[in-house]
Amino acid sequence: MHNGAGGAAWRAAASWCARFPVPANCPHALSTVASVKQRPVYLDLPRIRLPLPGIVSILHRVSGALLFVAGIPLLLSGVAASLASPEAYADLKAAFAHPVAKLALLGFVWAYLHHFCAGIRYLLLDLHRGIDLEPARRSSVVVLGVSVALTLIAGVRLW
Repeated sequence: MHNGAGGAAWRAAASWCARFPVPANCPHALSTVASVKQRPVYLDLPRIRLPLPGIVSILHRVSGALLFVAGIPLLLSGVAASLASPEAYADLKAAFAHPVAKLALLGFVWAYLHHFCAGIRYLLLDLHRGIDLEPARRSSVVVLGVSVALTLIAGVRLW
């Protein structure tokens, strides 16, 4: 099966690995793999209760995707249109005066603020600040609270 120089390297690697046996209580040991409970084939995703840090993580990804896919192009096209002429600026200002446009703008403001606050949280987690269970839950509550509070302040100023 293994012959030549490759076979010698294989035998050397196998003898080296034999010096470090896997402990019997290791979940990756071959003897315990068969006794591990099988995972379900079908996951009922709506019934899975995600913890708050998981919800903040998903909202961070969704807000980032929303800002990248829709926010940046709309912002750039709005700036380009407003700089084209004074009439185009007046048209854009009139369009943003509509309540539906204000609501959409408020959604983008929330996406930006949530993404910003959650990004700071993840930077702190990368620095190993607040990685234990209770501080992680507290920081996710702070992220949601601060992003909603700042969005409400922006909404009051917008209307």
